[in-house]
Amino acid sequence: MDHIKKPVGILLCGAWFALHCVHAHAAPPTEYEVKAAFIHNIASFVKWPAAPSAGGKLRLCILGSSPFTEAAGVLAGEQIDGLVWEVRHVDSRSALQECQVLFIAASEGGNLRRILQGVEGRAVLTVGDSDGYAGQGVVVNFYSGQNKVRFEINEDAARRAGLKISSQLLKLARIVRDAGGVK
Repeated sequence: MDHIKKPVGILLCGAWFALHCVHAHAAPPTEYEVKAAFIHNIASFVKWPAAPSAGGKLRLCILGSSPFTEAAGVLAGEQIDGLVWEVRHVDSRSALQECQVLFIAASEGGNLRRILQGVEGRAVLTVGDSDGYAGQGVVVNFYSGQNKVRFEINEDAARRAGLKISSQLLKLARIVRDAGGVK
């Protein structure tokens, strides 16, 4: 199993360095800059049912108030498979229809069920960093463990969204099942 984790781990670290070499920092990366790099890498291991055409946009929408908003700017203009990241802060659920990746801030915890219902049936990779989000139906959720950013994946939520997540990525994640989340 370690022989599989090593190449994917190298890829995850490599993406972080690739993103930050362009935007060199004197200080170590913040937690949210690391999460932005993780989102870039995770998205490269996801297949959407109707992938946007090359040269198109891969839109990351941020819903709610979070320090992630500023850090996510590092993704703007980066590419995955010919798709260019576009980062946008959204403040209405109607704008969610235009997102391929949706970061749901902790400030939206009380609205989580309605937000997930708003993207139900759509190929949207939902991402959060709040305790319990994955069990409630968010596809990818970040958490801290041993002073590192780690992630969990809700395979049930990914399946409902029509997203196929690489088995290599799944081996690195903590797998979570629905716990009374949106079904």
